[in-house]
Amino acid sequence: MAPLQVLSVFVASFIFMQTLGNSQTCPDCFTRSRAAHYPNSEEKGTETGSCGFGTFGATINGGDVSAASELYRNGLGCGACYQVRCTDGNYCSDKGVTIVVTDQGAGDRTDFILSQRAFARMAQTTDAAASILPLGVVDIEYRRVSCTYPDKNITIKIEESSDNPHYLAFVIWYQQGKKDITAVQLCEV
Repeated sequence: MAPLQVLSVFVASFIFMQTLGNSQTCPDCFTRSRAAHYPNSEEKGTETGSCGFGTFGATINGGDVSAASELYRNGLGCGACYQVRCTDGNYCSDKGVTIVVTDQGAGDRTDFILSQRAFARMAQTTDAAASILPLGVVDIEYRRVSCTYPDKNITIKIEESSDNPHYLAFVIWYQQGKKDITAVQLCEV
């Protein structure tokens, strides 16, 4: 094989691999899954979520919150926002609902366990919401979206259980945008 032919085969293979990689990691594409709802959440989320938000976790984002299974990622997924929409065209809106991950949990092959409020807000109307709530689990599509909290700044809440100087625990509230906070560096001033 001539060197030019080898180079042409290599370039064609590289372009094909690059295209496949981009289609598999599309940041704005929807992923198909299933979602359930907290059966006893009294519309809003739970106050005992794994993310440590406490009562704030039940009311952030107006109560449109969720537990996540794989997307929880050992706590790294806490505070992440997702657009979640059910796929039954008879009941579900195209817009769906934007939720905030405040807890870890898994259901019947689901990626999300939504608050009842968030679950119902996937529907086109209140009548449609009354029809999907009794189903308990629905097919969905979801994608990561930016979190927005108008008139709010990122807040670091020091937990009451912190015991200076040996233990410091804190929770980050109102994380804006679409990125994960993977580390926090503290310095003495």
